[in-house]
Amino acid sequence: MKIVGVLQPGYLPWLGFFEQLDRADLFVIYDDVQYDKNGWRNRNRIKTSQGVQWLTVPVLMSDGTGRLIKDIRIDNRQKWQKKHLKSIEQNYRKSLYFEKYFHIFENGFSSKWDKLIDCDMFFIEKLKEILGINTPIVFSSDLKSKGKSTERLINVLTQLDATDFYEGIAGKDYIDENVFNNAGINLVYQNYTHPVYNQMYGEFVPYLSVVDLIFNEGTKSLGIIRSGAK
Repeated sequence: MKIVGVLQPGYLPWLGFFEQLDRADLFVIYDDVQYDKNGWRNRNRIKTSQGVQWLTVPVLMSDGTGRLIKDIRIDNRQKWQKKHLKSIEQNYRKSLYFEKYFHIFENGFSSKWDKLIDCDMFFIEKLKEILGINTPIVFSSDLKSKGKSTERLINVLTQLDATDFYEGIAGKDYIDENVFNNAGINLVYQNYTHPVYNQMYGEFVPYLSVVDLIFNEGTKSLGIIRSGAK
C-alpha cells in the first residue's frame, strides 16, 4: 500500500494540512494549478490577546508572469516580513516554547523571497522538521503529468504508484469516486476533528496556523495533530 496526499501549498498552514502530510507515504505539492486569490496560499491566522489576527503575504497579481501558484511573486515593496515577525514575537513571547522555535522565524523572515512558493515551502519544511514528520515531498510541476482536473490528478497518482489517495473531506462534494476506482486507486477521506490544546488568551480558537500549536505545545504537537484523525 502506498498512500499519496496532494495539496496546494499554504502559508504557515493549519493542523489539518500537516495531518495529511504526516499520514501520507508521499506528498505532492500541487504548485502548477490556478492561484486562488482569496485562499490560504498567502495568508493564515494567529491568536492574540485581542482575538484572531491575519498574517498576509502581499502578492503581485498583474505583473505578467502568469497566475499559476508557482509563478506568483511577492510584493516586497511592502514591509510584510518585519510586520509578521513582530506579530509572532509580540503574541507568543510568553508561550512555553517561544525560545525554542522563534529563531526559525527570525531566520525565515530575514530572507527576501521573490516567489510565494519559495516562502511557503521554506516554512512548511521547517514546521515539518519541528513536528518530526518525515514524509518526502515532490512538486506536481516536476512530474509533468498531462491532462486537466481529475484526469491529471489520477495521472499524477498513477505516476507515483499510489494505491490510496488521501483527500480532504470536502472532496466528497465534487469527486467522482468511480473514476478513481476505475484507475485502481482507493479514495481515503480525511475525517478530522480539530483537537483542543493549551492556548493563551482565553477561550480556545480552532483553525489557526500550526504556529500557534508549536509555540504552546512544543514536542507534544505532532501527537496532538494526530489525535484529530479518525
